[in-house]
Amino acid sequence: MSVYDEEALEIARRLFAGPIGFLKSAPDLKFLPDPDVPEVAFAGRSNVGKSSLLNALANRNGLARTSNTPGRTQELNFFDIGEPPVFRLVDMPGYGFAKAPKDMVRKWRFLVNDFLRGRAVLKRTLVLIDSRHGIKDVDRDIMKMLDEAAVSYRLVLTKADKVKASDLAATKASVAAEARTHVAAHPDILVTSSEKGMGIAELRAAVLEAIG
Repeated sequence: MSVYDEEALEIARRLFAGPIGFLKSAPDLKFLPDPDVPEVAFAGRSNVGKSSLLNALANRNGLARTSNTPGRTQELNFFDIGEPPVFRLVDMPGYGFAKAPKDMVRKWRFLVNDFLRGRAVLKRTLVLIDSRHGIKDVDRDIMKMLDEAAVSYRLVLTKADKVKASDLAATKASVAAEARTHVAAHPDILVTSSEKGMGIAELRAAVLEAIG
């Protein structure tokens, strides 16, 4: 059962059914767009299904590029929602890619950390967790970073169709228990599958709720 009422789900559906467009990529903070509308960022380790979830959220196949190569996205990608923009989605570079060069990992940390700490219009970060694996240490690193930056975030389970219902329930319970130990984490966990459309309507409503 959804925690959002029908009106909230419908408002979110209509907004995401309207104009959505890629604005720009920012490989460095000096390339960030003007902070003139609220932003909601998506974070997740490589291959967690972030691009697929963004595409499902927007109901568009090619909005965010999907790749089987971990660490492909090394920039902050901004998407305008609405015309004129009501808010923006920010696709953050995937983290936890073991094969990436150390200097690339270092650059990622500086870019993401500085963005999180200095972006006044950033209303919430959605941290994607693979339902098959639960929270990993690399996820804890970004959660700690968000706690320290005092950026509100919410955990979103992805690929929920890939695990048995009993395992999914157990993973959700353990993720929720861990979220409660983090000062900046939202207590409610969202469960999604971009392939099956599970939880997408609720995720849209959660984004709208975040921008207030």
